[in-house]
Amino acid sequence: MNTRPRIYLDHAATSWPKSVAVIDAMHQYVQGCGAAAGRGAYHAAAEADGIVSMVRRDVAALIHAADSSCISFHSNGTTALNAAIYGLLRKGDHVVVSAAEHNSVLRPLHDLREQQKIKLTVVPVDRQGVVDAARLLAAVTSTTKLVALTHASNVTGAIQPVEAVAEGMRQCSGKLLVDAAQTFGVREIDVRVGIDLLAAPGHKASAGPLGTAFLYVEPKLHDEILPLFHGGTGSRSESLAMPSSMPAKLEAGNLNVHALAGWAAALRELRDAGVERRGEISCELARLMHEGLADLPHLRVFGKPGALPTVSILIDDIAPADAAAILDAEFGVETRAGWHCAALIHGYLGSEPQGTLRISAGHTTTAEEIAKAVAAIGQVARTLHSH
Repeated sequence: MNTRPRIYLDHAATSWPKSVAVIDAMHQYVQGCGAAAGRGAYHAAAEADGIVSMVRRDVAALIHAADSSCISFHSNGTTALNAAIYGLLRKGDHVVVSAAEHNSVLRPLHDLREQQKIKLTVVPVDRQGVVDAARLLAAVTSTTKLVALTHASNVTGAIQPVEAVAEGMRQCSGKLLVDAAQTFGVREIDVRVGIDLLAAPGHKASAGPLGTAFLYVEPKLHDEILPLFHGGTGSRSESLAMPSSMPAKLEAGNLNVHALAGWAAALRELRDAGVERRGEISCELARLMHEGLADLPHLRVFGKPGALPTVSILIDDIAPADAAAILDAEFGVETRAGWHCAALIHGYLGSEPQGTLRISAGHTTTAEEIAKAVAAIGQVARTLHSH
């Protein structure tokens, strides 16, 4: 167990530390309940059912879903996105994506294209990692089944024009899938603007534990979407076919009630604090990061001040992996180096072949920690260029 002082700046990967309430809720479930959800009629099983139902309702309310039945739970954001992509697409469909997408979207679509099941159009992004809404919409054709768009880049923190794309697609038959991995819990999300599917993990900005994620499916797609996995659901067990209704049709196997109990506590804290307030904290941290980094020598900064405290940098003549190792070993500053599971964006940022050093804060990050991290980065850059 690491006991040295840490400045954790990898919130775009997962939030840390988890709150005492989250830890206590998980402990209480394991120690006092421990039952599977949807599998029994005894008291503890009903308690587990209550945890699942509560989280489903809370998530639905946060994104303004019509009903909690629109929310299915998954083990992580990747499986939620896979459930949407493989569940909705059919042979011959056309898909449009931006080059800013995470591999959780790009790799399933690449797989389907390699199998010659779909046609795929990738729309370029600018030097900040932002796609132009008009250019994205221009790629939509009469055969387009799906447009997949991240709400924010996990590399630069850039917010994508989701609302403009949703508005432009109102006259199209294609559906809009939004990857809200970086924004759920820190930006207001309203699926009523025209979002048909939306996926997000629970362990990032909403501050729940790993092992939590959801997929929102618009009611008109409930019959059309097909299960990615097949197995026990605790309902209609006499049938060899999966249930035909949401959310059970997408929830084969036991749900991770242990993690959902922790997420329930995190969502209560989010509701009490307010997404708007969390967003204000996020904007202030982003401002501090960008202002501090702007004055440092030998540095390239990717992204611009905005809603998310996520920024990528390159220190001249130093590999991102080496810079990350030095920051960790000498200063206790924990960042992430590499491509950040985003295969296409770096060609547009000019950060190939080694990717970037990513610094990402969360609502538990302090201004003092940002200042110390910026000072450490400056010291590394100046020291290595003084020889």
